[in-house]
Amino acid sequence: MTAGSANSMWGGRFSTGPDALMEAINASISFDKRLAAQDIAGSRVHAAMLAATDIISHADAQAIDAGLAQVLAEIEAGRFEFSPALEDIHMNVEARLREVIGAPAGRLHTARSRNDQVALDFRLWVRDHCDAAIAGLEELIRVFLAQAEAGADWVMPGFTHLQTAQPVTWGHHMLAYVEMFARDRSRFIDARARMNECPLGAAALAGTSFPIDRHMTAKALGFDRPTANSLDTVADRDFALEFLSAASICAMHLSRFAEELVIWSSAQFRFVRMSDRFSTGSSIMPQKRNPDAAELLRAKLGRILGATVALFTVMKGLPLTYSKDMQEDKEQVFDAADNLLLGLAAMAGMVSDLTANRPALETAAASGFSTATDLADWLVRALNLPFREAHHVTGSLVKLAEEKGCDLADLALEEMRAVHGEIHSEVYSVLGVQNSVASRTSYGGTAPENVRAQIARWKENLG
Repeated sequence: MTAGSANSMWGGRFSTGPDALMEAINASISFDKRLAAQDIAGSRVHAAMLAATDIISHADAQAIDAGLAQVLAEIEAGRFEFSPALEDIHMNVEARLREVIGAPAGRLHTARSRNDQVALDFRLWVRDHCDAAIAGLEELIRVFLAQAEAGADWVMPGFTHLQTAQPVTWGHHMLAYVEMFARDRSRFIDARARMNECPLGAAALAGTSFPIDRHMTAKALGFDRPTANSLDTVADRDFALEFLSAASICAMHLSRFAEELVIWSSAQFRFVRMSDRFSTGSSIMPQKRNPDAAELLRAKLGRILGATVALFTVMKGLPLTYSKDMQEDKEQVFDAADNLLLGLAAMAGMVSDLTANRPALETAAASGFSTATDLADWLVRALNLPFREAHHVTGSLVKLAEEKGCDLADLALEEMRAVHGEIHSEVYSVLGVQNSVASRTSYGGTAPENVRAQIARWKENLG
């Protein structure tokens, strides 16, 4: 297709073809060809509506539908030749349709514009990828639930500032990520519901004078309703921004657990062993097991967050309605979606294969005076001390144990009484990590009975 024939797609306004540089910067077919299935689905529905409203003949609509089916088959088979001279997926499909069926192809674009056409295609694509993200998150939640169930009563250290704070259970830690990824799932569900309005029929920006049936096309494409304002319809990319925002938060959660895997799999922690499927070796150090999959997943957030910032930057200064700047929306979203879905699948694989080192977890749980808070709480309950005084007494006992190089449970009762004379032997009942986690029965706490109840709740929620 020559530049001159490409001009025919624009009409008679231009007498010469675009310069090669203009053609290069203007063309989007290199990336928006990913919208082919959505573009053709929208065109088939649009043609059917045009026939149903007597805007075009049923014979022309049938020819268009058959021709579009052939074009889609060629694209799916890899036999379609995309032309940069034709700018985008819309013109590439329409030009091939004309070659296949002749004159009826020229009627397809009646009562629509590339502006509402791309808004439709892109919205359909993002909607599909919301569904894919929701499915990926549900699978990820299930593998975290399996880990939680396996270790509902395994003790491990809970951290603040990456310092040992209080004992928790492995199951409780896994459920923390279930909560995070469940919120991500709800964000994609919410975003999908909000974007489920059909742009087709807004035309260039003002609607159309043809007697189209927008409710028909909306229903046929699985939308709840048509969009209500043609100006907003053409200008809107909120659906893509919401997808990217939800993807960025989700990727941040993936990155946080990836960081924990990197730390936990180190020789200094030995909390977990990652499977060979998600580990690599060193070219020079034969002893190394590198958590490369987790590290790469940790880095994916940068790409996804970068795409989010990029699209916000594109959209922030645009007056209504469409500006060519908006062509820069798709590559960002495509890349973010690819990396998010890859990250979800990779994390599900890593967590599914993950082996926790229960003895190392339990040993670490008892280190760092992790039951100090339990001791302070006991002083409040058993001796009726104000919490601030109990905190001070406990701090003095921690200091004593630190000086002696032992744990709190290893201090003699006489040594404890030297700090506070009313302490009695019952104090030792709260100094074990198992007792500590079992006592945390408040709603949302780490007690194994709570963990099992939450697992049951989530299993029922997921169905």
